[in-house]
Amino acid sequence: MESNNKSSKGKLIASGVIPFVFLIILMAYIFGPGSELLDLGVPLPEITMEKVDFIDSEIQVIVRNTGPIPVEIAMADINDRIQPAAVEPDRFLERFEATLVRIPFEWNEAEPYAIGITIEDGTRFEKEIEAAAPALELSLDLAIFFAIIGTYVGIIPVMIGLLWLPFIKKISKQKYHFFLALTAGLLLFLGIDSVEEALEVSKESLASSFNGVLLVATVLIASFFGLYYTGEKLVSRAKTSKIAKPVAIALMISIGIGLHNFGEGLAIGAAVGMGSIAFSTFLIVGFALHNTTEGIAIAAPMSRGKLMIGKLAAMGLIAGSPAIFGAWIGGFVYSPFTSVIFLAIGAGAIFQVIITILKWIREEGDKNLSSAAVASGFVAGMIIMYFTGILI
Repeated sequence: MESNNKSSKGKLIASGVIPFVFLIILMAYIFGPGSELLDLGVPLPEITMEKVDFIDSEIQVIVRNTGPIPVEIAMADINDRIQPAAVEPDRFLERFEATLVRIPFEWNEAEPYAIGITIEDGTRFEKEIEAAAPALELSLDLAIFFAIIGTYVGIIPVMIGLLWLPFIKKISKQKYHFFLALTAGLLLFLGIDSVEEALEVSKESLASSFNGVLLVATVLIASFFGLYYTGEKLVSRAKTSKIAKPVAIALMISIGIGLHNFGEGLAIGAAVGMGSIAFSTFLIVGFALHNTTEGIAIAAPMSRGKLMIGKLAAMGLIAGSPAIFGAWIGGFVYSPFTSVIFLAIGAGAIFQVIITILKWIREEGDKNLSSAAVASGFVAGMIIMYFTGILI
């Protein structure tokens, strides 16, 4: 009997391994004896200028080979005028390899520049900079500046939104459903906004070889299902432990909003680094109005549990403080690839939280999600976010 079990187990393992063996053989043939099959057409070179820094009397460009073949950097130009340039560590780039091109140049702040890189076959690639700005250097003063801005646009608005909790706590069940649906509408807007920002960054700054649209879709779906599984575990655990279900849902909402605000912080930091944003009073007010509504999203589920000031404040920090960390990373070590990743993760997290909220509304008594309170709340949430968003 034991030998039969071992034989069955061995057959099962073999049936799972054999397709991989044939796949490896197929790949080995295509890239070996059958390599002539891959020689059809002409492979075109492609390079991407991922980052341009203006430092003292020099322009530094990080160049990555994002094409299918190796390339050699031949020369650099500024505004169509060839300039001497040093390439570190060398001019030869294998696929996805990056190098630093240093161009001595007396640039002027706020002026536009067209940076050109030409490779050995004469193909020229260009990146336009709308307004030159000195590269940010890590310093305590600048780190504090980003922390203050992150606090203004992240933590303080969310905390202000939490002040609606006593009001939501005293309203009727129907009005409570309205605020839950309002929360879902707010989050849906944030989710769509995150996807739009991720696609915009991928289009403007990410090489086509990374296929930005599919990257966003893949990360978003993986984030959604990963956090959906984690969220279900958290909610089920709340039923059998001291964690109240409203607290568990509020925590999930805080995490989703926090991931969104991290992406927002990345955009703020990167914009400051490129000198393309001025933090006027009007801009801060716009962010504050927009993000205050996020506090309502956390307050709505918490209003049906026991009032716990400490946990409520912790939720606000989880939702708002990532804006500070995002601003630090975006300002000092910005990467378009990681920016797209985090924005897509934030979108997936937010869509997952929306599903959880709608399930809770159904458990609360609105089985078909078709009441006037739910429909009007959902639409109102979208409208509120739209009108506060256009102030930014």
